[in-house]
Amino acid sequence: MKIYCMLLTNFLAITLFFAVNSYAADDMAGTIEKQKLEMVQKEEVIKQETERLKTLKKEVEDDIVKYTALLQQIEKSLQQAEESGNKRLRHVAKAYEAMPPEDAATRLSGLDNDTAVLILLKMESKKAGLVIGMMDSKKATLLTKEITKLKI
Repeated sequence: MKIYCMLLTNFLAITLFFAVNSYAADDMAGTIEKQKLEMVQKEEVIKQETERLKTLKKEVEDDIVKYTALLQQIEKSLQQAEESGNKRLRHVAKAYEAMPPEDAATRLSGLDNDTAVLILLKMESKKAGLVIGMMDSKKATLLTKEITKLKI
């Protein structure tokens, strides 16, 4: 009977050992399966985020192209406006050059200083000198100072 009890005790111990090992293996397998599922979910989130970032990058690149084209168009318009203004200013300067210096001096003296300076700068130096020479000395001095301040 003692042997029988020992055999029964050993059998129970072995059964309990395998049951515990089986439970631990099942628990470990469940943990591994859970970790795999979490990894798959994280990979999916990363894929979605990568696609979202690719889309955003494309949108930004498209905006850069669009705004660069717009900037070039604005610069072209500004250049055309400046050229048009210079053309009109040159035309006015030629008209003043064609006048007798006394008349040109009188008319330029009546203009604001900035406009008079711009016209004088577009005139031929010799004719501009004659016009400035016919002006009131205070106005001539003031316009000469304005011309020398300009950064051309």
